[in-house]
Amino acid sequence: MAWRCWARAWGPRPHRLTVLLEQRQGFRRARPRPEEPPAAAAAEARPGPPPPRRSLCPPPPPPRAGRPSPRRLLKPLLFAVGFTGSAFGSAAIWQYESLKSRVQTYFEEARADWLDKIRPQKRGDFRKQVNSWWNNLTEGQRTVTGIIAANVFVFCLWRLPGMRRIMFTYFTSDPSSRALCSPMLLSTFSHFSLFHMAANMYVLWSFSSSIVSLLGCEQFIAVYLSAGVISTFVSYVAKMATGRFEPSLGASGAIMTVLAAVCTKMPEAKLAIIFLPMFTFTAGSALKAIIAFDTAGLALGWRLFDHAAHLGGALFGMWYVTYGHELIWKNREPLVKAWHEMRTKNTGKGGGGRSN
Repeated sequence: MAWRCWARAWGPRPHRLTVLLEQRQGFRRARPRPEEPPAAAAAEARPGPPPPRRSLCPPPPPPRAGRPSPRRLLKPLLFAVGFTGSAFGSAAIWQYESLKSRVQTYFEEARADWLDKIRPQKRGDFRKQVNSWWNNLTEGQRTVTGIIAANVFVFCLWRLPGMRRIMFTYFTSDPSSRALCSPMLLSTFSHFSLFHMAANMYVLWSFSSSIVSLLGCEQFIAVYLSAGVISTFVSYVAKMATGRFEPSLGASGAIMTVLAAVCTKMPEAKLAIIFLPMFTFTAGSALKAIIAFDTAGLALGWRLFDHAAHLGGALFGMWYVTYGHELIWKNREPLVKAWHEMRTKNTGKGGGGRSN
């Protein structure tokens, strides 16, 4: 806390001689100051680099003049709706292609397994060890491995000084920024602090098996990416309402969707904190506590976390597993049928189809 103090001097009234001397000194010509070279003057006028700061977010850029208009939220809203629809549509087509590929390669995989049994095995082969480790992972863990790798790659980009301007523009979300739509997705993979990234990725890894077994690989990817965009849009709305324009980044909004979806579907599951494994609690109680904490943080103006993004992600996860799965994913059949017909027509035109 900065303290200010004032000093007030009390003394006898100045006599006439002092006044005359002061007036005379006022007419005396000041000594000319030695001129500084232009380079030195420019160096003094130029602000120095900010002091190093260790926190969950990078040091904020210089504040922008003026308050942005609420109309700037229209473009992010359209992007959120369009991206969510595209994500689920792409996931439905991806699932169709995956099932088709599995049927076509079933006999090829069986033949490859038979050749591996009769082929002499190499001991100490690094590739074999990696394949063994990969095969021992659950489907959910294999799915989130790519997400974790993307987060680590973006974290390394933050360590490059030449990338700072690009990272601030496209990998932090702020409704007053020049870029509005692309940061809604890219900031979901962006972490400035190692502890922030490690905590988020640990939670994602812990809940990966449950969420992928609940939704499937393709549907999970669509939900995760859509949650990142939707939670960022909720953060935009909260910043516009409160007037606190600060850059946000991190996968917490999307991970809150995963956590809320699992806790909503399995409220009686037992959870524990990594550093306190002896204390267990139900998933439903944990979800209520997290929502209460973020609601209090948003109402009281806490700035350590983006509480609006957390709440947006949690509410989206609860809504999707309760209503969204029925409204969106189970109505994908017309899109998949149209894609199948288009693929069949293209195969027939190419002349690669088999005659019956």
